Amino acid sequence: MDTHNQIKAILWVGIVFYLFMLIKSQASEPSLNITFITDAAAKGALCLDGSPGAYYFAPGFDDGVDNWIVFLPGGGWCNTVADCLNRTKTPIGSTVNAGARELTLPFLRPNKTINPDFYNWNKVLILYCDGASFMADIDVVDLETKLYFRGRRIFTSAIEELKATKGMANAANALLAGDSAGGLATMLNCDRFRSFLPNACRVKCYTDSGFFIQAKNLPEVITTFYFTSIVTFHELAEYLPKSCTQRLSAGLCFFPENVVADIQTPLFILNSDFDSYQIANLIYPNHPGEKGWKYCTSKFSKLENCTTNQLQLIMDFGTTFLKTLEGLDDNPSRGLFSSSCYRHSFIYYPQLWQGTTIFQNKTIQQAIGDWYFERSSVKLIDTEHSSPISCI
Repeated sequence: MDTHNQIKAILWVGIVFYLFMLIKSQASEPSLNITFITDAAAKGALCLDGSPGAYYFAPGFDDGVDNWIVFLPGGGWCNTVADCLNRTKTPIGSTVNAGARELTLPFLRPNKTINPDFYNWNKVLILYCDGASFMADIDVVDLETKLYFRGRRIFTSAIEELKATKGMANAANALLAGDSAGGLATMLNCDRFRSFLPNACRVKCYTDSGFFIQAKNLPEVITTFYFTSIVTFHELAEYLPKSCTQRLSAGLCFFPENVVADIQTPLFILNSDFDSYQIANLIYPNHPGEKGWKYCTSKFSKLENCTTNQLQLIMDFGTTFLKTLEGLDDNPSRGLFSSSCYRHSFIYYPQLWQGTTIFQNKTIQQAIGDWYFERSSVKLIDTEHSSPISCI
């Protein structure tokens, strides 16, 4: 399979994964009506298909009325006209068919038992429909394709509207959080988010499974080529951190390992050393001479079908991931929770949020709360397992 077809397959894996998680998260909480950004067309805050950017909002209560969580969901990226057009037929490229939904992710739930630190906060979920981690801002629209690349404007317009109409301007505490492509968006937009709330006492950012690594020492890596193609297609160079683009090519500045050190806002990184999405789709897709890579890496229970060489590649990825984390600067305000679970995304599952994933007697929920409220520093890295483990 050539590189273009490999990347095309990756894009659709991301779409399928997002849709699965969207369905998975629909459960027992009251439905929220969608809010379309006011005057979205005039502001240019439009999805790929030109439909208005939108968000869901659940108001805070009691002593949480001045505290805010803004969540950016994942859903992969697109890097060609054809791929972006395909996304316009799905919820990650359009809001045409978006309706009421429930915010049932554990850290968005108004349940003090499940979510003791943030249960009564204002909660916002901004729909991801631009295919570039809320970073694109191309003014000109191609009259033939009629594709809009305006994720940056969606993010900006949503935050400004929340400040003007929902009380976010009075925020005392705020947390920008994201998952996967939304986790990457969280890191790239973290300092911007803080700049929108200059009077807040505490503003921090939390990324789940958004720490995509370059892994340039591993064979058959397409991640650099792939991320560079996204940056080029969406013309992101102008909006990536200048501290990075002044020393590296723009494509490399889409990798968290090259920008995290320059993020001034406190950041919490949650990821697996054995990130199943990165392993299956970005690191060794269709490794030459190795049959069944996609099948054996599709989930933990399939790993027993991997060959000895394939299992070694997976362990090499874990080692490389840990070395990448170790290469980050030692920022005392940064929180870290790196597990050896074979998975991608933790926050959709209550049993992972508050149960099975525990280091030093801390669950993910406790670790994030302790870090956010500065009850203790959190630097938790699983170095006991040289191979992936099952956590769910």
